[in-house]
Amino acid sequence: QAPIKATCEDMSCKTGFPEDVHSAVVSRSVHGGQPLLNVRFRSCDGNKKIHFGSSEPEDFRVDEDGVVYAERSFQLSAEPTEFVVSAQDRETQEEWQMRVKLTPEPAFAGASEKDRKKIEDIVFPWQQYKHSSPLKRQKRDWVIPPINLPENSRGPFPQELVRIRSDRDKSLSLRYSVTGPGADQPPTGIFIINPISGQLSVTKPLDREQIASFHLRAHAVDVNGNQVENPIDIVINVIDMNDNRPEFLHQVWNGTVPEGSKPGTYVMTVTAIDADDPNAQNGMLRYRILSQAPSSPSPNMFTINNETGDIITVAAGLDREKVQQYTLIIQATDMEGNPTYGLSNTATAVITVTDVNDNPPEFTAMTFYGEVPENRVDVIVANLTVTDKDQPHTPAWNAMYRMTGGDPTGRFTILTDPNSNDGLVTVVKPIDFETNRMFVLTVAAENQVPLAKGIQHPPQSTATVSITVIDVNESPYFVPNPKLVRQEEGLLAGSMLTTFTAQDPDRYMQQTSLRYSKLSDPANWLKIDPVNGQITTTAVLDRESIYVQNNMYNATFLASDNGIPPMSGTGTLQIHLLDINDNAPQVNPKEATTCETLQPNAINITAVDPDIDPNAGPFAFELPDTPASIKRNWTIVRISGDHAQLSLRIRFLEAGIYDVPIVITDSGNPHASSTSVLKVKVCQCDINGDCTDVDRIVGAGLGTGAIIAILLCIIILLILVLMFVVWMKRRDKERQAKQLLIDPEDDVRDNILKYDEEGGGEEDQDYDLSQLQQPDTVEPDAIKPVGIRRLDERPIHAEPQYPVRSAAPHPGDIGDFINEGLKAADNDPTAPPYDSLLVFDYEGSGSTAGSLSSLNSSSSGGEQDYDYLNDWGPRFKKLADMYGGGDD
Repeated sequence: QAPIKATCEDMSCKTGFPEDVHSAVVSRSVHGGQPLLNVRFRSCDGNKKIHFGSSEPEDFRVDEDGVVYAERSFQLSAEPTEFVVSAQDRETQEEWQMRVKLTPEPAFAGASEKDRKKIEDIVFPWQQYKHSSPLKRQKRDWVIPPINLPENSRGPFPQELVRIRSDRDKSLSLRYSVTGPGADQPPTGIFIINPISGQLSVTKPLDREQIASFHLRAHAVDVNGNQVENPIDIVINVIDMNDNRPEFLHQVWNGTVPEGSKPGTYVMTVTAIDADDPNAQNGMLRYRILSQAPSSPSPNMFTINNETGDIITVAAGLDREKVQQYTLIIQATDMEGNPTYGLSNTATAVITVTDVNDNPPEFTAMTFYGEVPENRVDVIVANLTVTDKDQPHTPAWNAMYRMTGGDPTGRFTILTDPNSNDGLVTVVKPIDFETNRMFVLTVAAENQVPLAKGIQHPPQSTATVSITVIDVNESPYFVPNPKLVRQEEGLLAGSMLTTFTAQDPDRYMQQTSLRYSKLSDPANWLKIDPVNGQITTTAVLDRESIYVQNNMYNATFLASDNGIPPMSGTGTLQIHLLDINDNAPQVNPKEATTCETLQPNAINITAVDPDIDPNAGPFAFELPDTPASIKRNWTIVRISGDHAQLSLRIRFLEAGIYDVPIVITDSGNPHASSTSVLKVKVCQCDINGDCTDVDRIVGAGLGTGAIIAILLCIIILLILVLMFVVWMKRRDKERQAKQLLIDPEDDVRDNILKYDEEGGGEEDQDYDLSQLQQPDTVEPDAIKPVGIRRLDERPIHAEPQYPVRSAAPHPGDIGDFINEGLKAADNDPTAPPYDSLLVFDYEGSGSTAGSLSSLNSSSSGGEQDYDYLNDWGPRFKKLADMYGGGDD
């Protein structure tokens, strides 16, 4: 590319732009932030502060140094692009303008081979000062237009691009270099420069999809490394080639559209991307539908916006009940859909037709039938079946049932089976066959959601349900229940009380009369006639019985029929017993205590009568005439209707227990009276009126309950003692069974014997332990105690000398003395325990076992060497002589 050249060698100086129109050639593809050109502004006064602006600020930006940058990425049209650059003095607000015309460069592919081999020179701007003249040559400061390089070039490589040089290379030996990404920064080695000639070359093909542009900086230094020129920026744009196919974001796209949708209804959007430049034709995609399956009712049910990928409906007739899903093959092509040069790719769009309520439920029959036994509830009597073409288990398919007639009392309800969508006619209230034998219901079915607009079908379907009631044997029932009877107590046994009958609700069944029986009679006072239900008494009715509560006695009776199956019902008879004066009053308490003196000696008593008013209080209290001592010693005074006070009449009465009869009469008509005996304990009292001579009072012994408790404790103690004695005897027997004491003269054949130990050892207790300290006192012929069955004989050998302990030994010699004595005793064959001659238990005469002497012990060990027994010490000397002595 030819550099933009500008000179400023006029002798006169004029502030402003040097030209009114500035033309520049730039690449067709402009990227945001890309420097395009440098506008020159001449300021005769170097101190002016100039601010640059653009008439198209959304597209172009001018920095303070006059460099024009692209604000966004765009594609230049074939016609030149024009805009105005303005410069304004910040202090004086003076403004200058210049029109800029940008012309897109011709396509690189159309250049001739000669033009390709023509390498442009990029010259460093320079500045020269002439100190002898007031005039100075201004610095040429412009931006080098970008270098456009197509991607995927086939070479040959390295491929020369431009040559960078400085005007001072004629007088100085310069070295050139480039820095930046692609040169000395990653990815390194893509661009290289000849340090002598300044030739800039590319070393391999470029990929715009990886790096769209490279920003390099060229340097010129002398042989000493001193900077000769200011660095210049070089922008290399990678020209896009159509080397990438469009790629859909998803290979399968899923969308939905309601059935019955009108043409123009939006369905979904498919999107594809192209790695090529989206602002060039290589990255501009176009969409189209290749195929539609199925093709009914029309092969072109959908269309697609070729630029946005929006799929919409173009034909009417979407019906989910006929076609539930459509499959579209979508193609995306770059180069703006050019079928010749564009690259394409395909994806699948699956469009599901969603259901709307365009089909109401329809009954499968006009009349449904069912039957139900009477008095049954929560029973399904009929199944109502409907058909609905809409999608199952959706609000447009789910049916709701309601009764429109035939059930004024609300005895039925209709539930919906969520799985089958059937209507379940259910009984919710008991039905009486004798009242209603059949029901004819009118029902309607509709969906949970209303029908879609424009549907010509009726919104609901109707049918009738005929339900027959089945007669069953019902339980008889008493009338009334309960039945109340008022009767005075005291009614004698065998008296007729009342008649208690039941009714059978089964009027249309042929069965015999009812039978009655008694179910509950706590006091066993009543009986009922099994045929006519007449109730008579079997005992006297007593209001004061424990089975009567609040004057009421309850009895329950049973009525049974002979139906299939037999049924029965219960009824309660309530007898309200009226009180009569059949109980005389009694004194309470039965015992009392008073002092033997006159003061204080009052006893409060109360009259108790099981009867109620008017056959109870107020009561009259008096003392009998006989014996005469009663009235002589005592006096009684009534203090209220139910209470009286008994006290001494004389000044002193000897301590003791006295029976005081008291006559009490109630207020009934006729009166009832009784003589109650009050047991009074007279005792000596202190000043407070408390008894002090309790021991003198006869009868102060233990009560019956205390005596029974004491007897129980004694019996338990005797049982425990008896159990302990039995346990002790059993334990003694177990101990005796463990001891095997057999007389030697007894025949012990067929018995298991416990033999004594054959030899000395740690458990041997047949020798005197004192002999370990005084071996000389051993007497072999000593008489052994009874029960010892071993005879120890002391061998005849020379007795070794044991060490003698000094009278006052040093404590340190005790250990040596013990060790020496132990060693001497171990080597002494005469020290106990000896080899014992054992006396075995007598096994009885006539033993079938042979003599042990018949066993030849040397027959099996004749070839063994027993000389090692000599090394075992003196205790084994006898064995060594017997087995290790050779032929003798």
